[in-house]
Amino acid sequence: MERRAIFPNKKLPYLLVAPQMAITLVFFFWPAGQAVRQSLYQEDPFGLSVTFAGLANFHRIFADPNYLYSLQVTFIFAIGVTVMTMIPALLLAALIDRVVKGKLVYQTLLIWPYALAPAVAGILWLFMFNPGMGTLAMLIRSTGYNWDPSLNGTQAMLLVMVSAAWKQVSYNFLFFLAGMQAIPKSFIEAAAIDGAGPMRRFWTIIMPLISPTTFFLLVVNMVYAFFDTFGLIHAVTAGGPGKDTETLVLKVYNDGYVNLNMGGSSAQSVVLMVIVISLTIFQFKYVERRVHYS
Repeated sequence: MERRAIFPNKKLPYLLVAPQMAITLVFFFWPAGQAVRQSLYQEDPFGLSVTFAGLANFHRIFADPNYLYSLQVTFIFAIGVTVMTMIPALLLAALIDRVVKGKLVYQTLLIWPYALAPAVAGILWLFMFNPGMGTLAMLIRSTGYNWDPSLNGTQAMLLVMVSAAWKQVSYNFLFFLAGMQAIPKSFIEAAAIDGAGPMRRFWTIIMPLISPTTFFLLVVNMVYAFFDTFGLIHAVTAGGPGKDTETLVLKVYNDGYVNLNMGGSSAQSVVLMVIVISLTIFQFKYVERRVHYS
């Protein structure tokens, strides 16, 4: 029998959700509406005149090879960060779940990186891998490998991917560990009695039962890679060398607040919002079909 909350006052449910709705309207719907409106206008750099441009801003950005390159960079970055985040987090959660003594200490140490701001995490990795004074960069160059992410676009992309994934691993680790701890131990013990080894128990019992958690983290990590890595990339490479690490969210900033092209920047932000919403809908519609909830 389904349980339903019954409120004696019909206005009470609306009052309870009103603060959250107000925050959503002020910090999401209103800025999104302003971006859509501004994407249809062409504004001079000083904001003295505004001209209705229709879809001209959208035509202009899709005809720009730099924008198309940033789109390609963003998808490569998002896929790389998602993979590099979820796989280590799943492995760490599986290892910690088997620890008997000192589990709380390991959990605390693994959670700490998530408390850092993206820009701070980026500066830490920049110091370690700076080709001029970074300790790890010097170790790499001592092997004869020419490490210089300020000149090599592939190395710069790898650096921002690893730094972004390192910060997000803690978040994924918490959810994976919580999902594994929610699995009844009787399932694992019964499989062990039947002769199933650790790997077989993991793939046939644990993975299907934590697939809802995996699906949730897949969506969250994609959104994180598209939006929440701006501070990190800006601190580490600022989109360079050239435009090899300029993701869409960084290009929106550069075109809008640096180059003062507000119409084109707003059009880019609308496209970015549509891409993320489309990816989320696609994941819920197709990927979720492979999720086992029982």
